[in-house]
Amino acid sequence: MKCPHCLTSYHPQEHISDLEGDTDFYWRVHWQKCPSCRKLIIVLGKYDKSKLNFVGSFYAYPKAFSRAPISKDVPDNFARDYKEACLVFGDSLKASAALSRRCLQNLLREKAGIKPSNLSQEIDAVLQSKQLPSHLADGVDAVRNIGNFAAHPLKSTSTGEIVDVEPGEAEWLLDLLEGLFDFYFVQPAVLKRKRKALNKKLAEVEKPPMK
Repeated sequence: MKCPHCLTSYHPQEHISDLEGDTDFYWRVHWQKCPSCRKLIIVLGKYDKSKLNFVGSFYAYPKAFSRAPISKDVPDNFARDYKEACLVFGDSLKASAALSRRCLQNLLREKAGIKPSNLSQEIDAVLQSKQLPSHLADGVDAVRNIGNFAAHPLKSTSTGEIVDVEPGEAEWLLDLLEGLFDFYFVQPAVLKRKRKALNKKLAEVEKPPMK
């Protein structure tokens, strides 16, 4: 997982401490320490009164999940949904995941050229197209499995719906969007700027530009 304090990736070693139940839920504290920044990561988990079924969770410390700023090369219509998904992450994993799913669906339609359908079928289509590098293809494919689309069909048919999320689902979606932004927007923009700079140098020595 990625540390919400310093954004360093590490292998989680989670500890769980039981609290007690109230009139609505049974509560547990999930905590671990980042091996890089040595800060604690504390998550409150909600379960039904039987203590068997996970209901939801939210970060107690830190309150909000730190994320690296995205590149200015990402268009506003995608950047807005992503930034809002980051903003609400600490307060509502459901809302964050809903915004991320909607952003993912719009990205697949506009940049991957996928015919509009439901998100599950659109994921199938982009995987069959073989246009994504393997690490991103695996990440997109995992969205259905981590999100348990079979049990929550609204995640596929109504991507903006506020529905229950699985542990790690909201964070996974944000990580995936960052990778897709880099693939579709950032790297092409970087290459374009490098090509422009090279052509300027070639022009200065009266050589033909790159095609």
